[in-house]
Amino acid sequence: MRLLLHICCGPCAAFPLKHLRDSGYEITGYFYNPNIHPYKEFTRRLETAKEFALKMNLEMIVDDRYTLEEFLNHALSASGAGGRCGMCYESRLRQTARIAKANKFDCFSTSLLVSPYQKHELIKDACEKISKEEDIAFLYVDFRSGWTEGVTISKELELYRQPYCGCIFSERDRYHKIRKESM
Repeated sequence: MRLLLHICCGPCAAFPLKHLRDSGYEITGYFYNPNIHPYKEFTRRLETAKEFALKMNLEMIVDDRYTLEEFLNHALSASGAGGRCGMCYESRLRQTARIAKANKFDCFSTSLLVSPYQKHELIKDACEKISKEEDIAFLYVDFRSGWTEGVTISKELELYRQPYCGCIFSERDRYHKIRKESM
């Protein structure tokens, strides 16, 4: 079964790729992450995803457009389930589903489901909704049990490991927390 795996970054894809291959799926990675800020971080994560794909013999589809303004316009006006995070998940995963369908994959999934720091249920709900609307199967796997193994794999591969989710809001929050704690 052919699966398109949305890859938020190389390190987060380590365990999902291993698990899915062990389960018999034929995997192609898909890098689409217009939320990442600043541009230097975007290019570093993109290059790390490519490095990971090369080291793991993973075919990749890469969307390297940096559409920060478009992302910010949508994020700042986001309402509904999950606010900005919900909008971010949905926009990236809807694009993944569309690419999967256009390229005749059997299903799609995402490496976002490995992180204990992401809003897991929000991601799952978004993917299930998108699956119905775009008429392509979503493969749900709770990869979080493999988080530590994925960290180990990414360190063995000497991949860059980022310190925040990727968007300008998560970058702000990691520094804001430090400032608040020191008060």
